[in-house]
Amino acid sequence: MENNITRRRFIFKTAAAGAFTLPLIPGYSRPGKVKEITPMIITSHSNQTGQDAMVAGWEVLKNGGSAVDAAEKAANVIESDPEDTSVGLGGLPNENGVVQLDASFMDGKTYSAGAVACLEGIRNPSSVAKLVMQRSDHVLLVGQGALEFAKAHGFTQENLLTEKARKIWLRWKEELSDDDDWGIPEHLKDITDKEAYFRDFPEIEYHYGTTNVLAVDMYGNVAGCTTTSGLSFKLNGRVGDSPIIGAGLYVDNEVGAAGATGRGEDVIKSCASYYIVLKMKKGLSPQEACEDALKMIAGKYKNVNPTFFPSEKFVAINKYGDIGCASMKGEGHPLMSVMTSSGLKKYEGKTVYPERR
Repeated sequence: MENNITRRRFIFKTAAAGAFTLPLIPGYSRPGKVKEITPMIITSHSNQTGQDAMVAGWEVLKNGGSAVDAAEKAANVIESDPEDTSVGLGGLPNENGVVQLDASFMDGKTYSAGAVACLEGIRNPSSVAKLVMQRSDHVLLVGQGALEFAKAHGFTQENLLTEKARKIWLRWKEELSDDDDWGIPEHLKDITDKEAYFRDFPEIEYHYGTTNVLAVDMYGNVAGCTTTSGLSFKLNGRVGDSPIIGAGLYVDNEVGAAGATGRGEDVIKSCASYYIVLKMKKGLSPQEACEDALKMIAGKYKNVNPTFFPSEKFVAINKYGDIGCASMKGEGHPLMSVMTSSGLKKYEGKTVYPERR
């Protein structure tokens, strides 16, 4: 066993992690093959920032670092991108124009978890969640308490509302109703070119903005984090699934990990990430488990509102190189970024109900 570990270390330290092309790989699983630990890191973000995050996280893994540290490193890259309106710095604010962040962290090796919710002014909530996991006997801190904890550990509070996010929020505010006093003066509404009025403002973005990062290290330990600015223009104090262990994130060191993005209310009610990991434990591949979870959620509404299919996307990994990604509805296929010793790739998942919009 010691020789195998040493050989794996050698492979990691000599694997190149420079510039990679991004081949698109279809969903896959490998039932029946000899099970061997496959170090890897994945994120639900498939854009350039997500790819940069994978390179940063892999640098930790290939040098023998832990899955926990790799997941944090990758998440911080995404949270610190001011152009990304779904997390951290630049995340879209709540209805009052205040950026409130949620995040969770889980370490499969120690069966520990930490989370923060409604955290204001700290761009890397995933790092605060990690410290809640490692430096307290609690799992979830909220609001002012989460902020005090972050400051006690050296985090500096800053204004997270970028100019881009502020303009998106302000446009939403002005277009919300014709019956309030925001926007074009009443006597000019019928003669003003509305398109010209908003020419310097970005289009309104309505999303549930979240990112998941899941990792397996060379020792076979699994960890993950989920981080978000939450539902755009949400009610003040709203908490989604991201900081809820078992909903937005779950890790089992014997099996793997899963994370969720999308409408958090449905993910919370279904304990979706725990459900996915449990299904993997019972023999489903990560891809099959993600799809099964979406079908389960859709089925809950069958007798309530059969036309309701909430927007969800799930990602999952196991310890042996199998990965999964699935979304509830819409055109195209959900994507995520994946990095292993073979390089950086985009993984193409499956849309379970493509006919639904």
